[in-house]
Amino acid sequence: MINIESLSSGMGLGSIAGLQKQEPKVSGATFEQMLKSSIEEVNNTQLQGYEAMSGIATGKVKNLQEAVQRIEEAELSLKLALEVKNKAISAYKEITKMQI
Repeated sequence: MINIESLSSGMGLGSIAGLQKQEPKVSGATFEQMLKSSIEEVNNTQLQGYEAMSGIATGKVKNLQEAVQRIEEAELSLKLALEVKNKAISAYKEITKMQI
């Protein structure tokens, strides 16, 4: 019989469930601070993805699954950041079109 709890902890699924229960890290922060921290987070994820890619290319990776997961996380975080940027620009354009 397969122990599902050990599979979920090995795949990092336990940490995903924990993220839903956590409160935001930045409380009472300005929009600028939140934006900077979000951009830094995306940048760090991208750097980890690049390190994983170079590790795969050089054969220094011990766990291929973790390396691929980091690359996927980097890709998804960048896509999310781009979508947020697009929505912000769209909202700004809508506001500028409003008549006072």
